[in-house]
Amino acid sequence: MHLSLRSLVASLPLGISLLRFFGAEDTSQLPLEDIAVIQQPKIPGRNGTQVYGLELGTGIAAPDGFPRKVVTVNGKFGAPLLTAWKGDRILASVHNSIYDNEIFQSTSVHWHGMFQHRSNAEDGVGWVTQCPIIPGLGFNYDYSTAGQTGTYWYHSHVSTQYCDGLRGALVIYDRNDPMKYLYDFDDENTVITLEDWHHVPALADFDGTTISPTPDAVLINGKGRYANLVDPSYPRSVKLSVIKVRRGYTYRFRLINYSCLLSYNVTIDRHKFYVIEADGVTHKPLLVDSLEIFIGQRYSIVVKADQPIDNYWFRAVPSKNLTNQALSTDAGLNNAIFRYIGAPDLEPKTTPNISRKPLNESRLIPFYNPGAQYCKNVRPENNITLDIDLNKDQFGVYHWTINNASFTPPPLPVLLQILSGARQPFDFLPNGSVYSLPQNTAIRINIPDTHGIFDAHPFHLHGHNFDIIRSAGQYVENYVNPPRRDVVAVSDGGPLGQDGPSGVSFCFQTNNPGPWIFHCHIDWHLNQGLAVVMAEAPAAVVSGPNSVHVPPDLDDLCVAFNASGLPPI
Repeated sequence: MHLSLRSLVASLPLGISLLRFFGAEDTSQLPLEDIAVIQQPKIPGRNGTQVYGLELGTGIAAPDGFPRKVVTVNGKFGAPLLTAWKGDRILASVHNSIYDNEIFQSTSVHWHGMFQHRSNAEDGVGWVTQCPIIPGLGFNYDYSTAGQTGTYWYHSHVSTQYCDGLRGALVIYDRNDPMKYLYDFDDENTVITLEDWHHVPALADFDGTTISPTPDAVLINGKGRYANLVDPSYPRSVKLSVIKVRRGYTYRFRLINYSCLLSYNVTIDRHKFYVIEADGVTHKPLLVDSLEIFIGQRYSIVVKADQPIDNYWFRAVPSKNLTNQALSTDAGLNNAIFRYIGAPDLEPKTTPNISRKPLNESRLIPFYNPGAQYCKNVRPENNITLDIDLNKDQFGVYHWTINNASFTPPPLPVLLQILSGARQPFDFLPNGSVYSLPQNTAIRINIPDTHGIFDAHPFHLHGHNFDIIRSAGQYVENYVNPPRRDVVAVSDGGPLGQDGPSGVSFCFQTNNPGPWIFHCHIDWHLNQGLAVVMAEAPAAVVSGPNSVHVPPDLDDLCVAFNASGLPPI
């Protein structure tokens, strides 16, 4: 059941509704001790449906000690962890109370990694599956997890709004997890989130005349420090996140990168770990001592607490230089504390590992049904190459392009275009950015490189996992047991090409009708148009056994948005 525009408007006091609609601010101060507190059950309920309410607003928070305006969820900075069991439905009621125009005001919520079979309208992508939700209104996202398990996340999918705090973790547990024999603990305390953080809200920080603003800090589980060069007492007053373990036990840590720009090289001083999951897909255990995690990606790692009782650094070394960090001597920058129970309440003195077994993505092997033989003989018209480029307009604003087209919000979401009769690429808006795919067919996507413009673009496909037959840096295609996931990074090949071929190729099968966006997950680049939409089996979206269930109020969101005067991005 979805909230209709008419019922919502009827239920609101007129004076309050108008006051809020025309920009009344919520300037409530958030207590620092409430930052990133997760208030959810340790395990999900067992009734088959997990029900959550997400009230969006604004407030002031200082996760790195620097106060700024943020998006709040249920009155706090740091969206709550959502959990479910395999096979559950999720009902998430989102209400938008973002009235402060320093933050992008309209919203949507995307459930990153969820296939949304027959529920494309719940995918939560502004201008692809829905119009954004304006302040004062709400929408119920109602979908089945449909057998998926693993580590996911949720975030705003309009403009660059999630960079201001609308992002949280989603975990779907499997009672019959085949990797359960490897670990003792897997709960809300073993979810580890990584995010870059800015001291200025996204609307003021980014006007498109650069390809990204520079972050000020890295937050791990919602806490971090920036390079404060003025106050010598600052490192002592701003506490870092603590990851607690008991010696002799083994932990499944679920890593999620929900940054807007940065990838991270993750290590734990004096510890190695097994990778057992990539992007919700169980993979055979692979022993490594470091891994790079790109935006949108998730890894489950199994760590044995087998070192002497002490404090160790959990390090997330960012891919870019952060503001003033080169001038700082603060050892806690970009780190959390990996603390054995019984160790003193002190920051670690440990030094970084010398990595000898870094994760090589191409060595990951899916646990279930490995292989991509279906991709060996793809029809020429379904073998699609996507070329990335960057242009600057007469106003000095940058626009990323794919095959010479830059994605811009269409006047009607792509799903509603399909429901209105669009079928062929020339039927769709925006022109050049929508690819019509046939049903039940193998599709191969090739992205040659970044043309040296940027070091790495993490691309995410909605509605599917894909088999990466050639990862960046690899010379040989693998159809036997390639890694399977939903985010892959395209690189520039490194200095002078020393990292090998920079492009990637992957395959998937069109068994999930609907318009699915494929985009760079650097949110600044998506805002500048680095996306296309795969309109998968448009006719099957409307009718047939795999047709999309369309909530009756989807049109209402567009009526309300069009009347609001708010910008589309």
